Amino acid sequence: MDAMNSKAGDGSSDGFRLSRREGDHRSLAEVHATVAVPLHGHWLRRLLAFSGPGYMVSVGYMDPGNWATDLAGGSKFGYTLLAVIMISNLMAILLQALSARLGIATGRDLAQACRDAYPRPVGWLLWVACELAIIACDLAEVIGTAIALKLLFGIPLVGGALLTALDAFLVLMLMSRGFRYLEAFIIALLIVIASCFAAQIVLAAPPVAAVFKGFIPSPEIVTHPEMLYIAIGILGATVMPHNLYLHSSIVQTRAYERTEAGKRSAIRFATTDSTIALMLALFVNAAILIVAAAVFHAGGKDVEEIEQAHALLSPLLGVGIASTLFAVALLASGLNSTVTATLAGQIVMEGFLHIRLPHWLRRLITRAIAIVPVVVVTALYGESGTAKLLIASQVVLSMQLPFAVIPLVQFVSDKRKMGTFAIARPVAALAWIVAGIIVVLNVKLLIETFMGS
Repeated sequence: MDAMNSKAGDGSSDGFRLSRREGDHRSLAEVHATVAVPLHGHWLRRLLAFSGPGYMVSVGYMDPGNWATDLAGGSKFGYTLLAVIMISNLMAILLQALSARLGIATGRDLAQACRDAYPRPVGWLLWVACELAIIACDLAEVIGTAIALKLLFGIPLVGGALLTALDAFLVLMLMSRGFRYLEAFIIALLIVIASCFAAQIVLAAPPVAAVFKGFIPSPEIVTHPEMLYIAIGILGATVMPHNLYLHSSIVQTRAYERTEAGKRSAIRFATTDSTIALMLALFVNAAILIVAAAVFHAGGKDVEEIEQAHALLSPLLGVGIASTLFAVALLASGLNSTVTATLAGQIVMEGFLHIRLPHWLRRLITRAIAIVPVVVVTALYGESGTAKLLIASQVVLSMQLPFAVIPLVQFVSDKRKMGTFAIARPVAALAWIVAGIIVVLNVKLLIETFMGS
């Protein structure tokens, strides 16, 4: 296997090879190629062997940050922003497929590929941008988990935020048992989240015609400043920059054959896995907005805060369990996001800097950086201030997207680096269009935010 990896694992060219002086640092070396994959047999059996990374990636597309933007969008503008959720999800499916392709074809994750391809100052800039994205994501997880703990168990928000530091040990325990245990934990909580929102949609009974109309894009989304702000927040919450680094690494946990045929098969199954998983994320995100539109917008309630949504759900629906289901799903979402943020942080630090820290130490550092602003904002502005902080974190995530998307599309389009695995020109054109849309929307948001138009 090592001999095969040294030849095929570095890709079809010298574009991503490290020098002998630096050595060959495998991405997530402790779990690299540890999940067995059957070489023959029914395609469903092989797909199940590859299933897991896509669901881990999908966690970032339904984390507590999505809740704030989806609740705000649904309660303010009804079903209009469903189109943004759908388009964002289609962008995510394409970008995650490209990320998996990069990891499998070259044996490098996106962070390693950036380090190999760019001058050191550019690599440092990209590393800083990605760390900011991880901190913004972690900020959303801290707030969401702390709110869920308060709603379910009455723990004060600051106390709940401090308790989230303990999740480092949860990740450490799961990783020590094997990568499949980590994936099983993720999938179990995803089932809880999806079940809770399926029940809430049934209880809310939204008008089907209005829901389908919401999936048709409206020009108002771009021309209305407040709607655009929330739309870009949804984009930032849906297409997660650190997920592109994460996916390119964790697909390499599969022990597929490091030959051209083996890689092609792995790319096909990994893409199927992530596409199915992201359709689940589309359902959850759409469900949050649909429930907000059907319950709050229809009732004339402008809801931005998760706690406000929890308080109003049961009275407006007339069913006591509705608010409890909402809080349980929120807690599951926060716990799930913990795992992927930890792994993404490890991948980014190792890939860009070749620095390896113990998992618990890396997690505690990242979590401490996220906890401080939550505690400060809560102390200064009360718990209502966390809602604005949550939405702002998603806009920050969106701002980091170009720094991950542009290198990814550049790499997978380059035959010198990808060889026969480079994407076709029509796919490359579509990927560059997606990258262009992301950049243009972010520039427009920056102009409107800082010039006050």
